[in-house]
Amino acid sequence: MAMFEPGHLHIERHALNDKDVSYNIHLDYEVSSDPKQGKGMLFTMHGSIQGKELKETFFLPKEEAYNFARNVTQIAEKYGIPKSMSSIGSMHKHYDLMFEDVRVQLNMKSGDTVNPEHFE
Repeated sequence: MAMFEPGHLHIERHALNDKDVSYNIHLDYEVSSDPKQGKGMLFTMHGSIQGKELKETFFLPKEEAYNFARNVTQIAEKYGIPKSMSSIGSMHKHYDLMFEDVRVQLNMKSGDTVNPEHFE
């Protein structure tokens, strides 16, 4: 199950057998500013994976905010979702809605200039 509303994505899955994985993940995000990286998006991932509580916050500068799924996947794997099952990003419809909301909130447009230092 997945539910999206601007600023928030909720993904929940119940294990179907002993080899399956359960998770209940909330991903909140808001426009923020970092003294070194400038305007961007602050993400807070919280909830539980396999009954283990998690709360992780990460900031992505405007140029990298589109790549939030990479960070979400890394955090999910860190908390116990096996790489073979870490496709919580497979909720494409909901991630697409979130992606569009991030774009709108950061006022991102095709052709915007980027700071190459953010990619080093």
